[in-house]
Amino acid sequence: MSDKPLKKGFTTGASAAAATKAALYFLLGKEKKSKVKIRFLTGEQRFIDIFDIRQLTDNQVQCLVVKDAGDDPDITHKAQIGVKITLLKTKGHDITIKGGVGVGKVTKPGLELTVGEFAINPGPRAMIRESIDYVFDNLSITRSNNLVIEVFVPRGEELAKKTLNARLGIIGGISILGTTGIVTPMSHDAYIATIKAGVNIAAAKGGTTLVYTTGRRSERFAMDLFPDFFEECFVQTGDFFKASIDQAVKNSKIQNLIITVFFGKAVKMAMGFEHTHAAKSNLSMEKLAGWAKTITSDPTLVRKIKSANTARHAFSFIYPKFPDLVSHVGKKIVANGENFAENKLSVRSIIFDFDGNLIFDSLAP
Repeated sequence: MSDKPLKKGFTTGASAAAATKAALYFLLGKEKKSKVKIRFLTGEQRFIDIFDIRQLTDNQVQCLVVKDAGDDPDITHKAQIGVKITLLKTKGHDITIKGGVGVGKVTKPGLELTVGEFAINPGPRAMIRESIDYVFDNLSITRSNNLVIEVFVPRGEELAKKTLNARLGIIGGISILGTTGIVTPMSHDAYIATIKAGVNIAAAKGGTTLVYTTGRRSERFAMDLFPDFFEECFVQTGDFFKASIDQAVKNSKIQNLIITVFFGKAVKMAMGFEHTHAAKSNLSMEKLAGWAKTITSDPTLVRKIKSANTARHAFSFIYPKFPDLVSHVGKKIVANGENFAENKLSVRSIIFDFDGNLIFDSLAP
């Protein structure tokens, strides 16, 4: 395996933000940009190339960006992500962000967005709005007319057939995603190598306890929870539940693991899945419902869980009314983690709700 670091890419959401920025520059300032600089929600910045830009009417411009997933090619790698921006005649400061052709609509509960909304997640919406503010400020123009931003994906409906969108109730196209705007390569060997490096770096600095997180958001909440731990103790493990534990076992200096996770992946870990990605493991609401039946004896809860669209949806029925069920999930994570570690490590589990609040700690009395 090459030691060359894998190239990061950018999300469909970052693509839409870049298209918005270029389209608005052309609409307001008649500047036809070949590339624009985008600030990701991590604070990082990069230039994104503009594929096509054209004026449709005197108050409407369309722009296309080709999404680049870096060295982690996914379904939307090299897909065209477009934005049609319209400066309305009506006075006001409203910004309407909606979907067009190839962008799905939410038809089931349990996602970050409500039923009936276009599947454009909060992160992309924030980046689009920041792009708009930047252009107006940069051109020293006071925004006095309402704006409509229509995100579209020319092959979106076709691409969506290769995703889990229909199962999740996103119909008519793909989702415009991205919690940060950055795509981090997820190839198996490369990611395991990254985890191994993280473990070894922490151990070399004297760490005996690692805090495993599944991504940037859980890491941020975990760092808030453990402010005295040095940064190298926090290792992002992605979906690699067992493989990340294997790497900790291989380093004799590591004695303890703290696994911090949101409820969705917590359920998969509790079920004993070695890998928690949706494409690798089918989250069984039947299993969670079975635990609910045993622990709560509440038939209404059991029925609601069985009909839930996602673990996030199920969680809305479970917490805070049924903390014992959350506790059961957390304890199962500990048991499975210690089993994967062949009892060579002490494992502690922490579960966050989807706002980052601590709802379970296996060490709590």
